[in-house]
Amino acid sequence: MPKTAITPTRAEDYPEWYQQVIKAADLAENSPVRGCMVIKPWGYELWENIQRVLDGMFKATGHRNAYFPLFIPKSYLEREAKHVEGFAKECAVVTHHRLEDDGQGGLKPAGPLEEPLVVRPTSETIIGEVYSKWVQSYRDLPLLINQWANVVRWEMRTRLFLRTAEFLWQEGHTVHATSEEAMEETRKMLDVYADFAENWMAMPVIKGEKTAGERFPGADHTYCIEAMMQDRKALQAGTSHFLGQNFAKGFDIKFQSESGELEYAWTTSWGVSTRLIGGMIMTHADDDGLILPPKLAPSHVAILPVLRGDDSAAVLEFCDKLKQRIEEKAYHGHALRVELDKRDLRGGEKRWGWVKKGIPLIAEVGPKDLANNSVLLQRRDTGEKSGVNVDEFIDTLVARLDEIQDNLLARAQAYRTENTVSIDSKEDFVKYFTPRNADKPEIHGGFALCHWAGSAEDEDALAKEHKVTIRCIPLEHDDQPGTCPFTGKESPQRVVFAKAY
Repeated sequence: MPKTAITPTRAEDYPEWYQQVIKAADLAENSPVRGCMVIKPWGYELWENIQRVLDGMFKATGHRNAYFPLFIPKSYLEREAKHVEGFAKECAVVTHHRLEDDGQGGLKPAGPLEEPLVVRPTSETIIGEVYSKWVQSYRDLPLLINQWANVVRWEMRTRLFLRTAEFLWQEGHTVHATSEEAMEETRKMLDVYADFAENWMAMPVIKGEKTAGERFPGADHTYCIEAMMQDRKALQAGTSHFLGQNFAKGFDIKFQSESGELEYAWTTSWGVSTRLIGGMIMTHADDDGLILPPKLAPSHVAILPVLRGDDSAAVLEFCDKLKQRIEEKAYHGHALRVELDKRDLRGGEKRWGWVKKGIPLIAEVGPKDLANNSVLLQRRDTGEKSGVNVDEFIDTLVARLDEIQDNLLARAQAYRTENTVSIDSKEDFVKYFTPRNADKPEIHGGFALCHWAGSAEDEDALAKEHKVTIRCIPLEHDDQPGTCPFTGKESPQRVVFAKAY
């Protein structure tokens, strides 16, 4: 069996493989604070690229950035009953200010707050309070605001990028004069997320609506994008919520209409987080480490000079010029980014370091390459190596990167198709989601498309018994009405069932 850079492999222990990919790629590590993470430069540069692209997409659709407080008075959460019920168990709460000497060489909280402050789990309530002052007339609408921030949700079981007590995200919050405008906004932002996931992350997604039991607390409708990971589990990669007038009524967001009537506004919220990085890892990485889609990679090319004796100076000069030539080229609106690795390491060790970090292309240059005006080029997605003339390499670089980007998407789409089935009986459903061999950790199953006409209680029962949930009701479908295999009732369309993160 060939040796891999990452142990254990995906087949041997998928959860541990995921952690080892993050470690090998130097993306992040656990922090001294329980449940929190330190995002290291390579991982944060990846987040910055995600942020840059999405921010441009938001602004292109008319949104502007603002910032709202990290702390939310407890009474604000209490104004929307479903909202507080949904988030109460995840809230971190500040009850005191100021520390003083406890008389034993330590410190103790000294001043109780008049009202406890919740550390932002999401911002609908604090933003609703502010919007009630900003919105007075129909002329103030639509109000289209986004913020980039951190949030805290007190998770008991954490995993880097996928579920941490503190994480980074963006949250859009908008206000509209009519239900139709608010729903159009909700669906528009879902489309933005799907566009970004597929065309930038190379991660295919299914757009759909959550069932009533899976809605965001306080929303009338929740829409999502769902992606399949390489262990065939689903990852909810982004959500967009139609909040109706629930938060407007809770926070008195009213406006005077064109007819002079005082009306409650209609609001939305939508967000994605650093969980996208976890999704990118589990969609594309292999048993040698991370594989990054070129459009979001922190750097596109690693140049590795092979330094031997008297030729070292000439090789370095050649590599410096090669780096300059690459950086003069643009890739999807931005300069190509290059790593020139001059570290005093053995060539194999240096190359494997960049393989594990997932850089799209590795170009090695030694004395023989110098004589031939060429580089030894390695593609990270396929592992293919070939000698390429330098001029040809420069001329075809953008096309090569696009080919890698397209290949990653096609590969992920093929994997999802291969592991998606239509199921029409409960017996086949149970069999599909039962492990083939209890001694092995891999999951049997993937996405199951089944007719559904059950209740929230039926959903809970399925989840408890089989650890399977309805991921979404697809917005785009070509199936006909049928019979729900769980209740025997008529069903308008199939929904997506899967085990999930």
